[in-house]
Amino acid sequence: MAKGKGAESASSTGLLQPSLLQQDELRHAKKESKEKLSVCSKLCYAVGGAPYQITGCALGFFLQIYLLDVAQLDPFYASIILFVGRAWDAITDPMVGFFISKTPWSRLGRLMPWIIFSTPFAVISYFLIWFVPDILSGQVMWYLLFYCMFQTLVTCFHVPYSALTMFISREQSERDSATAYRMTVEVLGTVLGTAIQGQIVGQVDTPCIQDSRLFGVTNSSVAMEEVNITRDAGSLTDTRNAYMIAAGVIGGIYILCAVVLFLGVREKRDASELQSDEPISFFRGLKLVMKHGAYIKLIAGFLFTSLAFMLLEGNFALFCTYTLGFRNEFQNILLAIMVRIECVSTWHPFP
Repeated sequence: MAKGKGAESASSTGLLQPSLLQQDELRHAKKESKEKLSVCSKLCYAVGGAPYQITGCALGFFLQIYLLDVAQLDPFYASIILFVGRAWDAITDPMVGFFISKTPWSRLGRLMPWIIFSTPFAVISYFLIWFVPDILSGQVMWYLLFYCMFQTLVTCFHVPYSALTMFISREQSERDSATAYRMTVEVLGTVLGTAIQGQIVGQVDTPCIQDSRLFGVTNSSVAMEEVNITRDAGSLTDTRNAYMIAAGVIGGIYILCAVVLFLGVREKRDASELQSDEPISFFRGLKLVMKHGAYIKLIAGFLFTSLAFMLLEGNFALFCTYTLGFRNEFQNILLAIMVRIECVSTWHPFP
């Protein structure tokens, strides 16, 4: 009888095992389905990458010529503003990243509050960059202050947004797919920023000093009279208004993208469980990163590529305007170039 009971229990155990395995597989399948991101979630996440690219392109291509022709600053001070702003941007990246890592979790998450609360202040500071104050003696400090302020606030938006990739899903394939959507939208953002800023500003003629040799007169006073006509206050006012309209449109897109990101993406705290519980010091982490050869090669390639692009965007407007004489066609040339670059994203399908 004991032997029969043992055989019966073994038989019942053998019958229960397949059902238990099926239940485990079913639970695992349900868990995987929950981890998968919908196309809508991926698109909402991707839209969040547009503000950084739109504002970056508008500032990179148009800020220098704006400071010289519209704000009418001395070239030396214009270069100082651009250099200090870029240098300050490099400082704020690790600084903001450090503060984000020390931020406790809230009901909205750890990263999303940085994105939401920095957005309105970033839009205001961006708009004030394209505003010409009446204080002639303080214009340099005005642009320097708000340019650095915007660089700080947009860093408070973009650094947590970049880190958000690790908190939208536990599945590596889903994070890779969301990143592909994000990269495509960011490329579209560069085109959109160039198109909005260029086409709105291009509707008015930016005043400039023309060469006196273009006038068929020998009387210098008559030539200067003609020059003054080209620099009338009405034309300059129209140009200033055009820059502010473009800034308002881009600011509205900035806010819209932030709202879409907030409503369409959920920051998952359990995704942070993938990280090690053992804290790593800054210098130890830096040492580990610098020992990774593939990462160093990637960063070096990114450095030189970014440097080439920044040199191009910083001087392309001046080159087309003053060297080639394409003042009225500059925005169309720039848009055509950016559209061709955007076609690169169509080479690879979405994963």
